Amino acid sequence: MAEQDVIDLLVAQHGRIRDLFDEVERAPAEKVGEAFDRLTRLLSVHETAEEEIVHPYARRKLDNGQGVVADRLREENRAKRLLLDLHKAGVDHPGFWDGLAELRTAVTTHARSEERYEFARLRQHTSTVERRTMAAAVRAAEAIAPVRPHPGTESATKNVLLGTPLALMDRARDLIRKGLGKR
Repeated sequence: MAEQDVIDLLVAQHGRIRDLFDEVERAPAEKVGEAFDRLTRLLSVHETAEEEIVHPYARRKLDNGQGVVADRLREENRAKRLLLDLHKAGVDHPGFWDGLAELRTAVTTHARSEERYEFARLRQHTSTVERRTMAAAVRAAEAIAPVRPHPGTESATKNVLLGTPLALMDRARDLIRKGLGKR
């Protein structure tokens, strides 16, 4: 895989997340569940990788890094809770579309705040080599991250301790549901 800057990688994923929201909103009724699962998966692995790799680095490198990251973690926790509620209720729930709109607003606002207050400053205070190294670490973290939201795991320590077991449970659950014909 070509070397990549972590900021470029994460901003591109923010764009993909926006595209997936569009995909869910435009999907025919019988495809909404599949599109929502793709959105859930990307949001879950993306946030886990940020929590494990990017936020801890930002805490150390940025002036007021603790405050910047604390704000982002509050936003992430709120988005995870909204996503979990939607996922539990299912796409056929009468409140799904209103909940999806609320989630989209929360996620979009969070992404803008990350890009403005965390990512732009990280780019200024890190070298190209540091950002490429973080990109490789983010890709590795995403490969083993949970694919469902798990509010309350918004720290690197909790993600490292709980992430792999949660990822295994999420993926096993998906395989079982797929085998049973459920979504």
